[in-house]
Formats: sequence, structure tokens, C-alpha cells
Amino acid sequence: MEIKPFIQFKTVDEYLALQPDQARAHLELLRQTIRKAVPEAEEFISYQMPAYRLHGMIAFFAAFKNHYSFFAPPRVLLAFKDELKSYQTSKSAVRIPFGQPVPVELVTKMVQFGAIENLEKAQAKRKK
Repeated sequence: MEIKPFIQFKTVDEYLALQPDQARAHLELLRQTIRKAVPEAEEFISYQMPAYRLHGMIAFFAAFKNHYSFFAPPRVLLAFKDELKSYQTSKSAVRIPFGQPVPVELVTKMVQFGAIENLEKAQAKRKK
């Protein structure tokens, strides 16, 4: 049995380049959606996944064998629970099979909601 070395991604471009074709198109669209929705967000690698933050975490995403997942703070997923009913979810993840399109409109609303909440929290802290 061959043991594959663990890859340490340094950039989102590197992460995407090393994904299978089936995953790459979905992840590229997810990336574009997040960056368009919150252009001020910092893009980086965290937990070996693409991640975005602005005054706190906004989102992560990752590819798996048969699906990709969009991760957001639990409070964001809770706020959109009705719109997420058709997806398999956990406390902080939305699991989307590769056969389904990226829910661009929903992801846009979720990351913008998370960014606004983070900004409001940051402003409240500064006032104290």
C-alpha cells in the first residue's frame, strides 16, 4: 500500500489547482461568489481549506469524494435554515452533491449576512 504525503496548501489557487475536475468548477464558482458578495474579505487557507474573513470568519469550503461543502458560522446557517431545507446540513456545514449547481444566490446572502453581523459585533466592541 502506498502512503500519500499530506499536502499543505499555501494558497487558494494551489488548493483549487489540485482538485479533481469534477470538484474544481464548483469550487471556482463558490470562490467567485464569495469574493463578489464580500470583496473586502480576506482570502486565505485555514484547516487546509479556502477560508474568508472580515472582522471574523465568514466562510470556508472544501471538496470531498462525492460532494463539496460550504461552511459558515452556526448562527448563519441557523438564520437560513428554511432556505437550506433541501440540503444536508450540520451545525456549520452545507453539503452539496456534485450533481447539483452551486446555490449562488443563497451563498451570496449567507456570506453577506455573516459579514454584516461580524461588522456589527466589531463596532459594538469598539463602543464599549
